[in-house]
Formats: sequence, structure tokens, C-alpha cells
Amino acid sequence: MSRIISTDNVGTERNRLLKAIVISIRELMKQSTVDATTKDLAAFISNALLAVHETVERSVIPWEKRDYWVKADKFRLEWAWTKEIGDEMLAATLDQDWTTVALLSASVGQRLKKVTVSDRHRMGTPWIGAWDLMISQRMKTE
Repeated sequence: MSRIISTDNVGTERNRLLKAIVISIRELMKQSTVDATTKDLAAFISNALLAVHETVERSVIPWEKRDYWVKADKFRLEWAWTKEIGDEMLAATLDQDWTTVALLSASVGQRLKKVTVSDRHRMGTPWIGAWDLMISQRMKTE
């Protein structure tokens, strides 16, 4: 039996999440009224930002094992905004404060302006069902 080699590393996962966030923000900005799609988009963006934060933590573990503390801390600082904005976006989404969601989405869009995604991407619509998933996870924790 041969070894199983994982081609998806943490950086690849982070890049996919960032591209999905950019696509979601584009779709969210097209929304004129609050409907199920808007809720799904906001929930997905907040969860994806928190997932990006988790990938950052997984990235710095090997650096810390090799005593590259400065590099690890610098990388954490570079991506610290994902946790802060992700938590704020999650709270605003749960409270259905759509003004705050729009402002936070614009802030995330500014931070991710270097991430390029073509109009003919193959990522699909990863946000479908994100609202229901977020609500069900919220019910389990309470």
C-alpha cells in the first residue's frame, strides 16, 4: 500500500477561503434586500474569516517548533484582523444588524483587494446553507 500524500496544505486552504470570501462579498454587495441569500452570505463570510484565523494558527505551529518566534508573531499580527472582524460579523449576523454587516464586509473587501478571482471562477456558491448551519451550531452550544 502506498502513502497517501495530501496536496492541500494550510496555505492552499487559506487561499481558497479568501477567494470564497471575495466572491461572497461581491454577491453580498449585489443584494438590495435582506433575504435568505443575504443571511447565508453574511453567515458564510463570518465563518470563513474565523476559519482563516484557524489556518493561521496551524501555519505558525511548525515555525514555533523551530524557534522562529518573530516570524510566527509577525504572521499572527498580519492576520489578527480575521478573528476580530469574524467575531464582529458573527455577532452582527446573529443580531441581524445588516448595516454593521455591510460596513464590516466593505472593510474585509478593502483588506482583500489584492486577492484576485476571475468572473468565471469554479468555486460555485459555498455560502448556500451557511445561515442554517450557523443557527444549528448556535443551538447546540446553548
